[in-house]
Amino acid sequence: MQHRASLSRRAFVVGNYTFLVALSLLCLLPLVQVLSISFSSSAAASAGLVKLFPVDFTLASYSYILQKQEFINSFGITLQRLILGFVTNMGLSLLCAYPLSKERKDLRIRSWYAWFFVFTILFSGGLIPTYMVISMTGLIDTLWALIIPSAVSVFNVILLLNFFRGLPQEVEESAFLDGAGHWTVLWKMYVPMSYPVLATVALFTMVFHWNSWFDGLIYMNFPKNYPLSTYLQLLVINSNPMKMDPRNLAGILEISERTTRAAQIFLGALPILIVYPFLQRFFVKGIVLGSVKG
Repeated sequence: MQHRASLSRRAFVVGNYTFLVALSLLCLLPLVQVLSISFSSSAAASAGLVKLFPVDFTLASYSYILQKQEFINSFGITLQRLILGFVTNMGLSLLCAYPLSKERKDLRIRSWYAWFFVFTILFSGGLIPTYMVISMTGLIDTLWALIIPSAVSVFNVILLLNFFRGLPQEVEESAFLDGAGHWTVLWKMYVPMSYPVLATVALFTMVFHWNSWFDGLIYMNFPKNYPLSTYLQLLVINSNPMKMDPRNLAGILEISERTTRAAQIFLGALPILIVYPFLQRFFVKGIVLGSVKG
């Protein structure tokens, strides 16, 4: 009987690993093909000869992109958005989560505030009222139009406050006895003890600001103000972004619309691919520790 259970367990483990490996390959192979196309020649990419490895290896597409002013501008705007948005999101999330993690005796209307935040997850004002607010406040065509509307993520606040509520109360009480205030407790005690969940929230925040494209399309009237994701989204849906550009005629044999698209898409995803492995080890732990407790 025990032998059968052991065989069943082994079969389950093998099947589980096989399924996860197959699923990982399904996610990874499209990115590998995009990378291969970006390193291939125009003729090979147009003929559909590129599969998993580059054909007629060339760096012409990357050389063209790094000299393309539209791509450089959008990349710079996204970097500014990422830095300002990250600082704003993390700061406001911490300042919201800390008081909401207290007991009702410390903050009597804590439950009212918590339900107010949860209500915003279920219902929103809609696109038109939001656009009117952004327009009336003079944020159209400014970087802050991409940051302020999403400055507080309720999901991140819930993760942080549930993690804070799981921290030992004795640590906070001893700090108050030594004369510390709430500001000192938050930044010198809670934050150093919350690195796993903070890394998770940081990853969510960076991915959101880097990949968000719809708000740039709505709140920016001029292409020069587009963030990188908005620029790439328009690049993908356009039939031929290199058309009508006489500078491309000399290098048409080396680069094409397909290879430059692939190169720009890969460069757009590269920063997140670099950052994610360093934060991934905190990801599962932060989600579990910051989840809603019964």
